[in-house]
Amino acid sequence: MRRGLDASFSALPLDSLAGAALGRAAELGAGHASFRLDRVRTARLLLRDGVLGGGQDATDTGLAVRLWHRGVPGFAAAPELTASAAAGAAEQAVAVARACSALGGGSGEPVGEPVHRDTAWFSSYRVDPFEVPEEERIALMAGWSRRLLAAPEVEHVLAFLTVVRENKYYADLAGTVTAQQRVRIHPLFFVQGADPRGGGTATLRTLGPPTARGWEYLAGDGWDWERELAELPAHLAAKLRARPVRPGRYDLVIDPSNLWLTVHESVGHTTEMDRALGHEASSTGTTFLTPDGVGSHRYGSPLMNVTADRTAEHGLATVGFDDEGVAAQSWSLVRDGVLTGFQHDRRTAGLTGLGRSNGCSFAESAMHVPLPRMPNVGLRPAPGGPSADGLIAGIEDGIYLVGSDSWSIDMRRQNFQMTAQRCHRIRNGRLDGQLSGVAYQASTTEFWSALTALGGEATYRLFGADLCGKGQPMQVAAASHGCPAAVFRGIEVIDTGADGLP
Repeated sequence: MRRGLDASFSALPLDSLAGAALGRAAELGAGHASFRLDRVRTARLLLRDGVLGGGQDATDTGLAVRLWHRGVPGFAAAPELTASAAAGAAEQAVAVARACSALGGGSGEPVGEPVHRDTAWFSSYRVDPFEVPEEERIALMAGWSRRLLAAPEVEHVLAFLTVVRENKYYADLAGTVTAQQRVRIHPLFFVQGADPRGGGTATLRTLGPPTARGWEYLAGDGWDWERELAELPAHLAAKLRARPVRPGRYDLVIDPSNLWLTVHESVGHTTEMDRALGHEASSTGTTFLTPDGVGSHRYGSPLMNVTADRTAEHGLATVGFDDEGVAAQSWSLVRDGVLTGFQHDRRTAGLTGLGRSNGCSFAESAMHVPLPRMPNVGLRPAPGGPSADGLIAGIEDGIYLVGSDSWSIDMRRQNFQMTAQRCHRIRNGRLDGQLSGVAYQASTTEFWSALTALGGEATYRLFGADLCGKGQPMQVAAASHGCPAAVFRGIEVIDTGADGLP
């Protein structure tokens, strides 16, 4: 259901504040000037064993001006929503540009973009979570926690709920004026148990991902919570009995609940153009990819087709327009295993000679300068491909990995290690108990070159991260990653605990 902008946001003097900021920027000789007014409301709940342990409901509101003055960028922000603060932000942004110019600063002007006048966009949701009383939110999470605690395998339950509503107004000197409203939600449960025989402990968490939906998500729209909560204790009991993995090379069947994070780290961040240009290195490094590799660099097997998408329904990075007024788009990053594109904002598009941006500029709040940020990045399924069970049936000696867990990757995104929530031994095409200590290691191109089979459309699911960090000072953003179940042949597996046993 599409709704109008939140009434308290649309009642703000959006146009007059933009006029004050942009008018002053123009008077001072700025070009490419833009104005943003962002309001982000975030509510969080924490419950321990069904008892409320903490809560937060905070709103972050502010305005920002970004501009280029004589080819040099400047940025300033203010928390006050007044005409004088808006004009003052423009003056300060010009002062920043002049100071940078005196120091030899300047990183290229942004490319031009089509103008979008008086356009509104809303994410796809039915029930705004903030219209649900907090008491009702607490009651649902507490009830689900008590249900889990009733299982003999479960000793403790830690429950989190995060709901976010983001309102954004944008205007620039070219004439673009847009308003947007996005909603997202993330329930999360951790269960802990102990093995009465050996005394060991284990923890599992729910797989239900953060999503750009409303409260209807907790009623089963987009995820079967009833089924997952019912199955979680048995999965925990099996994990408590898990045998240590024997290190070696295995054929891996990776569920999308795990593979999404590998896509995020080894493809999503790796194809950010500011990393390829060396402009981003302070947070998680640069990338081994180079701009001249488009069309020639072999990324993986011919089965590898990866799409960047700002338009996917319920995607965490789905928007109508980015923070430079660029309309949302979808484009190819890897086709048939070959690098075909990068993620750009208007500045990197200009530096690399592209005609336009693909809409990847985003800021955490008005207090932050926009950065090139990841869209929804997804591995495409095989048309008419098999189910996950069908993929498993084709493996004689392997491991089935479910649920993302810890990860590490080097500063050029070439070598990485991933673990999983659940690791099931595969013998002769059938699951044979859980394994402990499993971590898979590979270089990025080695791993994607080992892709030998993909699940069909029915295995494709959107997972993702709602707290992806980048930049200095650090900014967080949310992005979804869709992928099918997939098979990777001969991947190195280590035991993160003791030495693996036969």
